[in-house]
This record gives sequence, C-alpha cells and structure tokens, in this order.
Amino acid sequence: MSQTVTALHEPLLRIAKREGTTLPQKILVRAVAILLALVVDALFIFFVTGLNPLSVYGVMWNGTFANTTRFNWMLRDLSILLCVGIALAPAFKMRFWNCGGEGQILVGGLASALIMVYLGSNLPAPLLFAAMAIGSMAAGALWAFVPAWFKARWNTNETLFTLMMNYVATSIVACVTNIMRGQASSLGTLNKATKAGWFPIILGQRYTINIIVVFVLMFAMYGYLKYLKQGYEISVVGESENTARYAGINVRKVTIRTMMLSGLICGLCGFLIVAGKDQTISTTSAGGRGFTAIIVAWLAKFNTFSMALISFLLVFLERGASEIASAYSLNEYAADIITGVILFFILGSEFFINYRVIPRGAHKEGK
Repeated sequence: MSQTVTALHEPLLRIAKREGTTLPQKILVRAVAILLALVVDALFIFFVTGLNPLSVYGVMWNGTFANTTRFNWMLRDLSILLCVGIALAPAFKMRFWNCGGEGQILVGGLASALIMVYLGSNLPAPLLFAAMAIGSMAAGALWAFVPAWFKARWNTNETLFTLMMNYVATSIVACVTNIMRGQASSLGTLNKATKAGWFPIILGQRYTINIIVVFVLMFAMYGYLKYLKQGYEISVVGESENTARYAGINVRKVTIRTMMLSGLICGLCGFLIVAGKDQTISTTSAGGRGFTAIIVAWLAKFNTFSMALISFLLVFLERGASEIASAYSLNEYAADIITGVILFFILGSEFFINYRVIPRGAHKEGK
C-alpha cells in the first residue's frame, strides 16, 4: 500500500542533471535538433507560403555561398559578432551579466569617429589608427567601469544598470552626430575625400584587418581564460564569491578589471566598425550585436573557438532570411520565422545536453 501511495505522489516526469556528456553526444544532439528544425520549417514553408522547401533552403544557402563576394560579406559580419562575443565572455564567465555591449560598442565607435574627423588631417595613418584604437578602447573600458564600480561597491543590479547605459550611449551618439552633421540631412561617410582613418584595402577588402584582429583575439581570449591567473580568478569568482574571498582573491578588483576588459574589447569593436566596415557612426552602428552576442557566449560556454562556429551559424541564418525575403518577396517576418525555428531548436537542444527526463517508475539511476 505504501508503495502504491508513493507511486501516486511521484511526478509523471522528473528532470535530473546529466553528467558526463561526451563531445560526440553533444554534437549528435545538436545535429538532431537542426534536422528536426529543418523538418518543422519545411512544413511551415509548404503549408503557409506554398513554396518548395528545398528551393527555399537553396536560396538560404546562396545567401552566403552563392559567390565569393557574399562569402566575404559573411566573414565581415561574422568577425564583428564574434568580436562582441569574445568581449562578453569574461564578464559572463564571472557571472556579471553585461547586457551593455551595445552601449560600449557605440561609445567606442563614437570616440573613433571623433578622432578620425578632428585629427585625420593632422596625423599620419599609423598614428591616426593608433589614436583611434586607443581612444575607442579607453571609451569602452570607461563605459564598462561605471556599472562594475557600482556593482563592486554597492552590489547594484548590473543587468538593469548596463541596459540603461545602452540608452544613454545611444542618446549621446545621436546628440554628437547631430552636432557633427550640421545642416546636412545625415552625417554620411566620414572623411570621404581623404579616406583618413579608413583601413587600407587588403586582399581586395577593406575589412580584412577586422578579420585578422578578431582571429588574433579569439586565440588570445582563449589563452587568457584558460591558462592565465586572471582567467582562473574569473572562474573562481563566477563559481562562488565566498570561495574566492576564502582563497584570498580580491572580488572587487576582479569584478572591475574583468568588466573593463569586456568594455575595452567592445570599444575596439566600435573602432573596427568605423574604420573597417561603415566609415561612419550612427545610433544603429552596433546593430543589435551586443544582444545577439549574449547567445553566442552562452551557447559556446565561453569557448572562443565554439563562438566562431555559433557566430557563423547566426550570420548564415540572418543572411539566409534576408535572401529568402528578397527572392520570394515574402514578408520579412515570415523569413525570420524560418530562421527563428532553427535557432529555437538549437537553444532547446542545450536542455537535453545538460539534463535528462526520467519518466515515472524509472529507477533514479536509470536511463
């Protein structure tokens, strides 16, 4: 009788932490998730839009791989997204929820743009690029220092703080660009006549330096988090601040230092956008990458090499959605649904990688 009562009170399903998941198993789960997403998308495409799913998938593929130009554009967008993901990785590993990547990119880009405009005719190219890079990194680090200091000093909510600073940064950029444009209808391309502050064309592209810089950053951040003392301190603080204090780690110092590093790289990203991609600054220069990069950092578990793969997937989906909307004259939201389903299944697969569902009646240590 007691066993019957216990069985009745036992939940239909239990969720338990999955231990010891191997890399091949993780890859298999994600591959199955993508296949299921493609099936669901195929049903949506056929029954809602009336199109051939295979043709639509072919158009998505062409959005990135149709020719060398489109592939290069993908690398350009990937490098910027990956750069922001790398920037957020140390802060998020420390469990500091830096949602202010957008603002840190904008203030870094604004600093680069101001130096480009007002010092472009007075400095030789190497010194100008150095000044733009230093200025952008300093601006980003300073913007990140403010929420870090308040968090370390008064334990404020860093999520709300960094989000609100995004709006402040956007307003500052809007104000300054309005002053810079004067009577013109828009700010337009900076230094169009002299091209001062523009990256040189290398291998046929002006953004080649962007790709090289982010590639170096990917290796540098991986080594920083995995092998250096500062990376170890970030891990300990992220696991438990009390344990970190017991181990003699200055939590306030680590918090401020790590957040400033995060802001510094976001500011550098602003410099890359201005000098190597847009050659201008506006309130939309960050393009939402500060938020998309949060997904990149979390899915990759702060591994910068995994971030590169996830960044590629997200950029591929974004460009594919744009190509679908253009090729079939679809509403942009219909194209976004197709890519959103794929992303939803990929995010959902993380649950099955980290947890297992145990049905009623199964042994606690069962499959």
